Amino acid sequence: MRPVIFSKMDFSHSSLFGYIEDLQELTIIERPVRRSLKTPEEIERLTVDEELSDIERAVYLLSSGQDIQGTSVVANLPVLMRQNPAETLRRVLPKIREVLHVAGVEMQLTAAVSFLTVLQEESVSIHTYSHSFLHIILQNLEHRDTGVSNAWLETLLAVIEALPKETVRHEILNPLVSKAQLSQTLQSRLVSCKIMGKVANKFEAHIVKREVLPLVKSLCQDVEYEVRACMCRQLEHVARGIGTELTKTVVLPELVELARDESSSVRLAAFETLVNLLDMFDADDRSQTVLPLVKSFCEKSFKTDESILVSLSFHLGKLCNGLYGIFTPEQHLRFLEFYKKLSTLGLQQENGHNDNQLHLQTLEQEKKYISVRKNCAYNFPAMIVFVDPKNFHLELYSIFFCLCHDPEVPVRYTMAISFFEVAKLLNSDVYTIHKELVTLLQDESLEVLDALVGHLPEILELMTNRGENNGSESKLLSIPDLIPALTTAEQRAATSLKWRTHEKLLQKYACLPHIISSDQIYYRFLHRMLTIILTNNVLPVQKAAARTLCVYLRYNRKQEQRHEVIQKLIEQLGQGKSYWNRLRFLDTCEFIMELFSKSFFCKYFFLPVLELTHDPVANVRMKLCCLLPKVKSTLKIPTDKHLLQQLELCIRKLLCQEKDKDVLTIVKRTVLELDRMEISVDAFQKRFYENDLLDQEKERQEHLLLEMEQLEKEKQKNEGRATNINDKMFEKKRRDSKTSSVLSKSINLSISGSSSGTSAGKEEKKSKLVRSQSFSTQVLHPKYSNIDKCPNKSSATGYTSSVPGMGKSCMLSFSDDSFRTHAAGNSGNAAFPSSSSRNLFNSADQKSNGNKESQSRKMSM
Repeated sequence: MRPVIFSKMDFSHSSLFGYIEDLQELTIIERPVRRSLKTPEEIERLTVDEELSDIERAVYLLSSGQDIQGTSVVANLPVLMRQNPAETLRRVLPKIREVLHVAGVEMQLTAAVSFLTVLQEESVSIHTYSHSFLHIILQNLEHRDTGVSNAWLETLLAVIEALPKETVRHEILNPLVSKAQLSQTLQSRLVSCKIMGKVANKFEAHIVKREVLPLVKSLCQDVEYEVRACMCRQLEHVARGIGTELTKTVVLPELVELARDESSSVRLAAFETLVNLLDMFDADDRSQTVLPLVKSFCEKSFKTDESILVSLSFHLGKLCNGLYGIFTPEQHLRFLEFYKKLSTLGLQQENGHNDNQLHLQTLEQEKKYISVRKNCAYNFPAMIVFVDPKNFHLELYSIFFCLCHDPEVPVRYTMAISFFEVAKLLNSDVYTIHKELVTLLQDESLEVLDALVGHLPEILELMTNRGENNGSESKLLSIPDLIPALTTAEQRAATSLKWRTHEKLLQKYACLPHIISSDQIYYRFLHRMLTIILTNNVLPVQKAAARTLCVYLRYNRKQEQRHEVIQKLIEQLGQGKSYWNRLRFLDTCEFIMELFSKSFFCKYFFLPVLELTHDPVANVRMKLCCLLPKVKSTLKIPTDKHLLQQLELCIRKLLCQEKDKDVLTIVKRTVLELDRMEISVDAFQKRFYENDLLDQEKERQEHLLLEMEQLEKEKQKNEGRATNINDKMFEKKRRDSKTSSVLSKSINLSISGSSSGTSAGKEEKKSKLVRSQSFSTQVLHPKYSNIDKCPNKSSATGYTSSVPGMGKSCMLSFSDDSFRTHAAGNSGNAAFPSSSSRNLFNSADQKSNGNKESQSRKMSM
């Protein structure tokens, strides 16, 4: 087929024939589609009278309809049972029973699912269900198709749990005796095995011993290995039903015999059942019976029976900890070495070891070895418990390193998932695995990164809390190369097509104010978030970046940087050329109202938001109207009376000038909602009490950030002045070293006098700085207290301080806004108790603006 070029159309005689040929080829393509349409006769057969009721239509379709129509009726059975259970049981269910005898696989599977749905929805009583549905389930249980038989079996097992004991005994257990005989089919005996395991938990131990255990022993000695393996896996349920004593005398000997079976699948089932029943065996049984069996399994796994390796590696952690109390030191070391050997299985040839002894691995073997190493990674936390976390670096660190650098993605993925558990177990020694954290953050597979990021805030908190009693500088040094690894991970996620991983990563990065300094966040992450909002094309990613940016702004320590970010948000988003950016500005304002105090939003964002009422794009105006109730909830009367007037003026303009009917509809609905809203006042009110407290704490935190910034500047200024004075005095003493001792003494006296004159002021500033630093620790760390609690209640984690401007001591508690996502309405309806806090915030703001910032550094937390 010739390519048709639309840029230059040539209607000459020669080219016209080319177009005709192309059209002919297109008609040939369409012909099979036309042939697949239904004929009038087929349409007539599929047509049903519309005046029939649902019950009558179902009966008609089951009687004379096609298979696909009957399957549709069976799938709709739960709906019919909810609407009219009596008529459905009387007319529809008998028809379904007749049709199922000759139904195909699809209808059988649909019926099994529908019967189970009717049971779960409890449309009828259990007595009615067992009378109407149970016989149909039992009749189709031995269907010739294995998939259909298993589907009906799953439905029956669920029904057994809900049926009364007598019904199970008469309808299921008694017929089971004949179904489990050797004369029955293999499928029938397999079904009997699975029913045995479910029935064993239904009755008392003496009934199970008398009526179930003989059948269990018979099936454990069946001539077919599939039956023996199936019954062996059900022995765990039987043991739970009969108790410890009967398990020791009946079940354990059967397991020992099955563990020596000629079939590898039976031996594997016996091994897994033994591991799952370890808690039911006493110390003697574990040391004399279970441990020798396990040792023989481990020895044979490499020599003669590699089929058990995957299962053995999966259960090894549970096995080692279950037998821990009976291990001798030699056995303990042997099992640890066995685990190490499994952890590197299949890697020796790649590393160049034992080239002469190892044969060329097949693809199947490679897959098996990858599964073994993946299971070892899954069991790594259990092995840390086995060797004791204190011995981790000596015994397991080399294996941990190998698994984190494994060439296969599934192994590294499993290590990334279990990394948080490993970090918790190591506790104070968690610093030993910081290199592997950086390695996994830079992994080439985004699946590994996605698995690690799930618990990234908790991992970083454990890493940094190792130096909790030291300064924050030591926390930053505890994870070298952390910031480059985090930025690299974000850039790789941004350039991939997996936007959900990118969104998740940005959400978790909101924890960084508790990990690294404010300056590092500002220069390495904050502007990146703004770039993502402006350039990314995925809405969830933009919203995640917007919220994380607001968290960074919330904990930023420098007023100049905060003002710069606020200005960029207003100019590049709120006043941006693209309407998409203006929509994101409104999303950002929602996060601002959630994370910041009302006064902060009113001071910086209230009027820029109202300016969007004149936006030329209807979608922006529509979104703004939906946001107006939250905007109004940030106002207080009488402090914000002028802002309220601006809001009312904008509403009037929208009502009078809006031409888009959709926007006008939302405006009218919003006006009604705004009229019903009650505006907060400066004083506390009962209906706003909790929200008032929440907002008051947010405003206090914002004020403390300003206070800390001012005290830090003063401290640096005083330190610089003292350094200059000492340098000058040292130079003067060096020049005047040859003068008289009297002159030297007078100079020393003058120096000591000047120092003592400033010492009182320095001590006062130092005490204020120490106090503010303790507040900083509370603001920047989430675990000490909760912002939702009332601040005037004393607690073990509270800090008492006299805040200037408040007039008395108050208890301050802070929360972590980056880890907890509050509903936007919670903070939006809060109110201040008085205007003194806001005036104090503004005055501190102005005072801080009048001073030039010196080179700042991270304060000790």
